[in-house]
Amino acid sequence: MLLVDDDPMVCSGLRMILQRGSQGRIEVVSSVADGDEAVPAVERHRPDVVLMDVRMQRLDGLTATARVRALARPPEVIVLTTFDSDDEPFRAAAAGASGFLLKTESPDDLVAHVLAVAAEEGAVSKRTARQFMQHLHTVSSAPECVEARQALARLTDRERDVATLVSQGLSNVELAQRLYVSESTVKTQLSSIQTKLGVGNRIQVAVLVALASV
Repeated sequence: MLLVDDDPMVCSGLRMILQRGSQGRIEVVSSVADGDEAVPAVERHRPDVVLMDVRMQRLDGLTATARVRALARPPEVIVLTTFDSDDEPFRAAAAGASGFLLKTESPDDLVAHVLAVAAEEGAVSKRTARQFMQHLHTVSSAPECVEARQALARLTDRERDVATLVSQGLSNVELAQRLYVSESTVKTQLSSIQTKLGVGNRIQVAVLVALASV
């Protein structure tokens, strides 16, 4: 895992939380202090996951996320956010982020969601999902909402149910338990949903569901 944050104290704390809290399942291979260092660090260390702060001095984390995701073999990227910018959630999703996490997440939740992203499940914690929905209700434009509803109309009733649960922050395991199906069935349904919606990950699915509900 690679950390990208311009605060050395934050990087140190994150490293300790992730490595100790995961009992060795997460290895932080390096950390860099600005977005413009992210691509060279990814190419050098080949991490599976990048944890990316949004606000840095030279290159912001959302632009850096887009550059990282444009690489030939890109890692998953989790954006650490505060949702204090109107277009931040949209830009993060458009940049290809695999997860949103609030900087105030608990250590256990942080570790759990990093492991989920590493397993290609994506990460939207339930707490983040609630704040994300509240945020979208204040900033979304009418055309975006109409387009989102039209996109979701392409889904079957079951697929819309799955998409709604994804937007609430449920993991694949939780989806399988809620819907009384296997995890492999959940993964197949998610793949079909993403194809029909023309999106690349479950975070973008969550954005569309949130917009459609505004």
